[in-house]
Amino acid sequence: MDEASYYIVALRNTVDVLLVAYLVYRGLLVIKGTRAAPMLWGLTIIVLLYFLSKPLGFTTLGWLLGNFLSSIILVVVVIFQDEIRRGLTKVGLQPLFRKAAKVAYDKTIEDIVLVVSRLSKARTGALIVIQREVGLDEIVEEAVTLDAVLNRKLLLSIFVKESPLHDGAVLIEGDRVRAAGCVLPLSFNPDLDPNLGTRHRAALGLSERSDAIVVVVSEENGAISLCREGRMIRNLDASMLRDSLHRLLSSGQSNGEAAAEEA
Repeated sequence: MDEASYYIVALRNTVDVLLVAYLVYRGLLVIKGTRAAPMLWGLTIIVLLYFLSKPLGFTTLGWLLGNFLSSIILVVVVIFQDEIRRGLTKVGLQPLFRKAAKVAYDKTIEDIVLVVSRLSKARTGALIVIQREVGLDEIVEEAVTLDAVLNRKLLLSIFVKESPLHDGAVLIEGDRVRAAGCVLPLSFNPDLDPNLGTRHRAALGLSERSDAIVVVVSEENGAISLCREGRMIRNLDASMLRDSLHRLLSSGQSNGEAAAEEA
C-alpha cells in the first residue's frame, strides 16, 4: 500500500469513527432524563453478564442471555420506540432537510399568557396545544374544528366550566385556533408524580410523540405547567411562561437552537 492510499484509508476510518461517536452522542441526548435511561443501563448490565458468563462457566445463564441478545435489534426497537421516533423527528426537522418557516408568535403568546393567567387565578383547568413542525391531524379527527382567528375571549369561553369543550384540549396553529375538545394520548411513564392528573399526563403524552408545546392549568390548585419533548416544567408564573414560550417559539430560532438555549 502506497503512502497516498494509507492516508485515504486512515481518513476514511477516522470519519467513520467520528460519525458513529456523533450518532451515539445524539442518541444519549435524546434519552437523557427519560425513562429510557435506566432501561439502557439495564440492557448494558445484561450484555456485561453475557460476556462474563462464559469465562465464569455459567453455561445456562450464557445460553439464556445469548438467546435474548440474538434478537437485540427487535428488543431495542420495542424498548426505545418512543425515543427512536422522537430522535428521527428531530433529524427530519433540521434545516438541512427543510426550509425553516418563520411564524410571528408574539400576539399568540400574549393571548395565551393572559388567558392562562386568568384561568389559573380562577382555578379553571385548561389544556392548550401549540403545534409546531409535526402535524397533529390525528387529534383533530375526533375534535370540534373551529379554524378561527386566535382571540382571548374565544379561548376563555372554551374553558369555562359550562362549556361542553372545556375538558378537551385546544389546538393552536400559528395565529389560529384550529380545533377544540381534542383528546390527547396519555403518557404511561411510570416515573411520573402519582399526583399528576389526566390533563398533565395527556400533555406529556402528546409532547412525547411530537414537537408540540403544551400548556396546562391545574383545576385543583391553578398551577401552570409547560410540557415539551416528554418533559414538564411546573409551577410557572405568567412572566416565566411568557419567557419560555418566546424562547421556544421565536421565529429566529430553529427547534434545535431553542432546545439548546433552554437547556
